[in-house]
Amino acid sequence: MVTIREVAKRAGVSVGTVSNVLAGSGSVRPELRARVQDAMAALDFHPNQIARSLKTRSTKTLGAIVSDITNPFFPQVIRGAEDAALARGYLMITLNTDDQVERERRAMSLLRARKVDGILLVIAPDAGEPVHIASTLDAGTPVVCLDRIPPGALVDSVGVDNRKGARMCLNHLVSRGHLRIAILAGSPEVQTGHDRLAGYLDVLREHGLEESPALIRPGVFRLESGYLLTKELLLDSNPPSAIFATNAMMGFGALKAMQELGVHCPEDVSLAVFDDTPFGDVIQPRLTVVAQPAYDIGRRGAELLIARIEGRETSPAPVCIQLTPELIVRGSTAALKA
Repeated sequence: MVTIREVAKRAGVSVGTVSNVLAGSGSVRPELRARVQDAMAALDFHPNQIARSLKTRSTKTLGAIVSDITNPFFPQVIRGAEDAALARGYLMITLNTDDQVERERRAMSLLRARKVDGILLVIAPDAGEPVHIASTLDAGTPVVCLDRIPPGALVDSVGVDNRKGARMCLNHLVSRGHLRIAILAGSPEVQTGHDRLAGYLDVLREHGLEESPALIRPGVFRLESGYLLTKELLLDSNPPSAIFATNAMMGFGALKAMQELGVHCPEDVSLAVFDDTPFGDVIQPRLTVVAQPAYDIGRRGAELLIARIEGRETSPAPVCIQLTPELIVRGSTAALKA
């Protein structure tokens, strides 16, 4: 088995320098770091992380729990978090809960048993108190919530201004002459669903538009939900002229329903979506979206979590970072025909 001393000898540096490289310390000069990494590759050296963790009380591992890994928004978040983690010498374990709070609790327990240094969390919809988050924090494991902020939990978070994003989107539709605008609303137990609906209602009230129960369709952030709700809307005797889907998966479901019913977008019904995806600029029609900086949500979340772990962030109050969404107008929204 290759030892750290052999790596140091081959690289022509001290054992301490090799240790600093393994720890991800920024104090090592780039040329020395490159020599150490080349020596490790040449000798096929793999440090014993279990032994190191016993000594340092750190596994250099982060846990990430997401609510729905099939949603194209979340892989972008995870990519940002993983890049930030690797830059600081941390690896990341990612688990999926399928929007089930019981699976979320088990995932938290599993990661704590694995002695991860901290956890990034996208919560599942739940009307109850987030006791498992509080107990994890009380045990000394930092947690940063991403995208969805649990109500009543004193926890660090990174997300966007969802209410503002929804207002931007609705104002765009109103400016195109649309007066009957339906919303495919997400889970009310989730802060993102609540805030996006609030932004929708804000704009209706500001413009004196009707708050019709027939146009407010509560659902969940899933393709099937968007599909079924859109079919109900379009088969109604008085369908909307525009639909606001509160996440990308519901938007894809809305497009599927339109295609099946022979409804053309945007000629018959305009569609705007909260969330951009890698496909939003490719599929036809190209989707008008409220784009969240998904990569930056993950990156900033991981950086905040690591700062907590390493003691560089010491604020006793939760740090809440709110990023700004962007409206991107494409071909799925058009002016209302006379």
